[in-house]
Amino acid sequence: MSAPISIIIPTLNDAVRIGPTLAALTEGLHAGLIAELILSDGGSSDDIAEVAEAAGAELVTGPAGRGPQLIKGITAARGAWLLVLHADSCPENGWPEAVRAHMADHPGKAGYFDLRFDVSGCAPRWVAGWANLRSRWFGLPYGDQGLLLSRALYDQTGGYRAIPLMEDVAFSRALKGLLRPLGHRIVTSAIRYQSQGWLRRGGRNLLTLLLYRLGRDPARLVEKYRR
Repeated sequence: MSAPISIIIPTLNDAVRIGPTLAALTEGLHAGLIAELILSDGGSSDDIAEVAEAAGAELVTGPAGRGPQLIKGITAARGAWLLVLHADSCPENGWPEAVRAHMADHPGKAGYFDLRFDVSGCAPRWVAGWANLRSRWFGLPYGDQGLLLSRALYDQTGGYRAIPLMEDVAFSRALKGLLRPLGHRIVTSAIRYQSQGWLRRGGRNLLTLLLYRLGRDPARLVEKYRR
């Protein structure tokens, strides 16, 4: 496998949202970085199988839950490097250069993108700004910021946990001291914030993180989170 990166995207009824992300990845194909694309699906009832076939992606399936889905996708991956993305998060143009630089200069660390939302306004800038500060100050990038790391580092640090929520936080803690920004942005969908309210959604995310850090079972947290 000459290209180094396996891209893993967990999906759950994301067929209508994943198109822009797949389009953004073509830049990595042209740069010779992407060896394979794996969609790890949690039981979608949409057309994700057709989307995967059209994109030339491998589709693996299993029970819903982002942690288990990521584990299943990464188990199927063969690349020396892993790039985990959310279905509605698109690296901005020029991302292959940032990724290539990280692999060359920081092979023993994991990299994440700076966050931006796909809408303008004070609230999106504030929420994204806080996410980027949180990532730098506390070493807690979330999954919508993407995660790039070598397969060796993934195995060394134990990888994702089989939990339905907070899998990104748990893995960030396992990577403590081994995380650094890629110096490039990723654009994520604001639809959940817009539908629920920026303050309400942000407050709920913060409360969920606090409860998780206090030891609350992720299986119970995900029920409240989905409601």
